[in-house]
Amino acid sequence: MPTSLQDTTTLHNGVKMPWFGLGVFKVKEGSEVVEAVKAAIKHGYKSIDTAAIYQNEEGVGQAIRESGAAREDLFITSKVWNSDQGYESTLKAFDTSLNKLGLDYLDLYLIHWPGKNKYKETWKALEKLYKDGRVRAIGVSNFHIHHLEDLLSDCEIKPMVNQVEYHPHLTQEELRSFCQKEGIQLEAWSPLKQGQLLSEPTINEIAEKYQKSAAQIILRWDLQNKVVTIPKSIKEHRIIENSDIFDFELSSEDMEKISALNKNERVGSNPDEMSVGFED
Repeated sequence: MPTSLQDTTTLHNGVKMPWFGLGVFKVKEGSEVVEAVKAAIKHGYKSIDTAAIYQNEEGVGQAIRESGAAREDLFITSKVWNSDQGYESTLKAFDTSLNKLGLDYLDLYLIHWPGKNKYKETWKALEKLYKDGRVRAIGVSNFHIHHLEDLLSDCEIKPMVNQVEYHPHLTQEELRSFCQKEGIQLEAWSPLKQGQLLSEPTINEIAEKYQKSAAQIILRWDLQNKVVTIPKSIKEHRIIENSDIFDFELSSEDMEKISALNKNERVGSNPDEMSVGFED
C-alpha cells in the first residue's frame, strides 16, 4: 500500500505512476490553474492530470515552469479530445497539447472517450507516439469492458491505464477486476462524485472513527482498492488535506461498508452514450 504522496504503481511497461495526483477539470485557464498546480507541486504532488478539452494546458505548463520542479520528477497526463480522434488528427492534437504545455514529452496520453468507430485509428497514433518516445505511457479513459476487449483484440500495445468515473456510488467492480486481470491500471476521475459523497452518512460515520474528513476516507478507499486517484481542487488547504491520507488504513470491514454504497450512479456521461458529434 502507498505510504506517501510520492509512492508509485508500476505500469505494465515498467513506468512508475504516482498513486495520487491533482486533476484540473473545470479549473479556469490563467491564474486559477497556475496557482492550483503550483500549490500541489509545492506540497509534494508529482502527478498533474489535464486534457485538451479543459483548455488549461498552457496554465499547467506555466505552473510547471514556475514551480521549479525538475521535469523528470513530475508525471504529466493529457488526453485527445473526441473531435480530434483519428490517426493524423490525433498526432496533430498531441503536438498542440505538447506545445501548449511547453514540454518535450508527456508521461501519459489518453483517449478521452471511446466514441463509436475511431478509437482504433486513434490508438494506432498513440502507439506511434509511444514508439517514437514522445510519451512514456499510453492509455484510455472512460472505456467499458467491451471497448477494452475490442481494442485488445488487435492492438499492438496494450493500454497501460484506463481512467474512469469511480467512487463509492459507482464501484465498477467488474471493470476493476477486468483491468486488474489484463494488467491495466485503473484510475479514478471524480472520486468524490463532485462533492456529492461528502454528506453521505456512512462515510461521515467512518470519518469520525478515524478522525479524518469524508474526502480523505473516500480517497483512501480508492488507494486501498489499488485505484490511482486524482481529486480536483483549487484551494490550497484542500489540496493539502486531500493528500493527507497516508497515515491510516481502513479496516476491511469499513472498506466493504463503503463499497456497499454502490448505486451504479454516474455524475458524468455514460461512455456508451457519449458518442454524439464524433463519428463521421
